[in-house]
Amino acid sequence: MPQEPPRYQERPSRLPGAVVWTWDAPARPPLRPRSVLPDGCMDLIWTGGRIVVAGPDTHAFEVDPRDRASCAAIRFAPGTAPVLLGVPAHELRDQRFELASIWPAAAVRRLTERIDRAPDPAGALERLALDRIADTGPPDPLTVAVAEGLRRGRSVAATAAEAGLGARQLHRRSLTAFGYGPKTLARILRLQRALELIRTGLPYAEAACAAGCTDQAHLSRDMRDLAGTTLGAYFAPDGAAGANSETPHPSGSSTTA
Repeated sequence: MPQEPPRYQERPSRLPGAVVWTWDAPARPPLRPRSVLPDGCMDLIWTGGRIVVAGPDTHAFEVDPRDRASCAAIRFAPGTAPVLLGVPAHELRDQRFELASIWPAAAVRRLTERIDRAPDPAGALERLALDRIADTGPPDPLTVAVAEGLRRGRSVAATAAEAGLGARQLHRRSLTAFGYGPKTLARILRLQRALELIRTGLPYAEAACAAGCTDQAHLSRDMRDLAGTTLGAYFAPDGAAGANSETPHPSGSSTTA
């Protein structure tokens, strides 16, 4: 029998730091909800004749596979989506919105119809994002640098000093760019680093230290607070290992509302 093509696929976007992904919903989806972990990203998703915005999460988000239709999306790196959307990230935090609630409904309807008709909806959605960025200009390079510094494990204080910002300035700009303060973003990115290392086979304690946690107990606390579960349950054979996105793949962030 011919091998079934993968249901989830992704590729780097022409938009710097972004990823274009698609999900082909199975005829018989699994019954168990999937737990989506925060990762600092935001997504723009076309699904079922709608365009949906997934804001930045501060806690795990449960997705029922039975409610998830096939979709195409673009996942934006931390701090890069608010300029494109024209909305501060903190207004979208822990939320899923129809794009028509943010942009003029008539314009969104035209964009949605264009993507509906496109032979490659993912490419059409990417084109939408590229056109929008051409109008708005690129994200603030300072907030992009802040996200990169925190992703690499730098402390919030060192990141603020490197950016030439005081603590309050950094916090205020982080709310606009990321949806939450730099400490929360650092914690989310650290958890993601640790989970990536564990997936490679590294023991929990070693992954915790390599990711920047003080010890395994520190990582376990972050896992409970941000993911609402334990490391053991997350990586159990019948658990949601790798489901830190709202599509069944081991990286990224996305949703179908």
